[in-house]
Amino acid sequence: MSKNFDVVVIGGGPGGYIAAIRAAQLGFSTACIDEWKNVKGGAAPGGTCTNVGCIPSKALLQSSEHYEHAGHAFSEHGIEVQGLSLDMKKMLARKDTVVKQNNDGILYLFKKNKVTFFHGRGSFVAAVEGGHEIKVAGATEESIIAKHVIVATGSNPRALPGADFDEKLILSNTGALAIADVPKRLGVIGAGVIGLEMGSVWRRLGSEVTVLEALPAFLGAVDEQVAKEAQKQFTKQGLAINLSVKIGAITAGKNDVTVNYVDDKGAAQKTVFDKLIISIGRIPNTIGLNAEAVGLQLDERGFVAVDGDCKTSLSNVWAVGDVVRGPMLAHKAEEEGVAVAERIAGQHGHVNFNTIPWVIYTSPEIAWVGKTEQQLKAEKVAYKAGTFPFLANGRARALGDTTGFVKFLADAKTDEILGVHIIGPQASELISEAVVAMEFRASSEDIARICHAHPSLSEAVKEAALAVDGRALNF
Repeated sequence: MSKNFDVVVIGGGPGGYIAAIRAAQLGFSTACIDEWKNVKGGAAPGGTCTNVGCIPSKALLQSSEHYEHAGHAFSEHGIEVQGLSLDMKKMLARKDTVVKQNNDGILYLFKKNKVTFFHGRGSFVAAVEGGHEIKVAGATEESIIAKHVIVATGSNPRALPGADFDEKLILSNTGALAIADVPKRLGVIGAGVIGLEMGSVWRRLGSEVTVLEALPAFLGAVDEQVAKEAQKQFTKQGLAINLSVKIGAITAGKNDVTVNYVDDKGAAQKTVFDKLIISIGRIPNTIGLNAEAVGLQLDERGFVAVDGDCKTSLSNVWAVGDVVRGPMLAHKAEEEGVAVAERIAGQHGHVNFNTIPWVIYTSPEIAWVGKTEQQLKAEKVAYKAGTFPFLANGRARALGDTTGFVKFLADAKTDEILGVHIIGPQASELISEAVVAMEFRASSEDIARICHAHPSLSEAVKEAALAVDGRALNF
């Protein structure tokens, strides 16, 4: 006999588990289906983000940064380290512990909010009276009936033709987070967020990292001024960044990978790597969803087709996160999950795509929200710009990290903030002030006239806002 629920969420990543919790908070009988397994076969909700994405990558980024500081930066503080060594097994074990803590935290939240959890793969069976029948294929097979269905099945890494992931030599983000020994020569195809973050981890730990990027511009989606500074800093750190590369044959040997490519000058090149990370984007995950059985419409790129409210082509079926249009960001998925649960309850869920922050957790960190300068120029929007370097910030000097700057872009007539771009220490935290300001349609003067604590990195945000009007105080 099938169990009946008001809301069933297929997928337990950031969009899915948050949607389930919010639906339960709103009084709906709610279930969440997720198939991720830990090494022991137990439930590991949290999706790509928690298991092989955001969380483990930040754990390794932090560990690798500590290692680099101990080997280089500590001496500037009068701290001498003798006999520095690397225990890769322990570093990976710490990463796994952080992941499990997050998995367990989600299971606790399900229990606390009375969300029924099913460990297995969820798929559509048919439209039935009262909603849709959903099959759960796990240790045992179950059938449940959902009045409302929220599809939150996430995304998968995109492979290069002829170079399938084996997660031993040719790695996706999954394999890149589980390399047992530091490779001497590491290749990274794709200079996006994942490629740069993973390249940074292994470069800090001792790898010679070569980045191969097909596009002619480095970080094309980032403000050009920020991207130029980032490329300069990453090159200085030791990342070999190659742009306008045309990848040819990729051949995996017994212990290495050979990559043939044409460089930006048209010359044929061949490089041998111990490991190769391919990070050329992600594709929506609809494998096994059985969308065709119920007529769930996918768009031309394979995403679940939705309207502005995340409604699909089927009545009472919704979709959120990486499996639908929009940026593939965990926090975007979370906001959509909350909004859909509230729309099911008859409320007015809100997601403003114009104020979704972006972060690259390299060193220096890069974060931004709103329009870039090149976008404003292309749209012929009259604007004013103000920048302030961390070199002139007292807290940054005390930290010993004065790389980068804060940049404000404001409407030339109204002074409304149109975009904020940060490259430098703790950019991921500093960007939140800009997100709040833009959500309330603040002006640069609003930020300029707010008192910021001294000494703090946030003063650089205030100073950049002052600089829009040409009146920075400390530079």
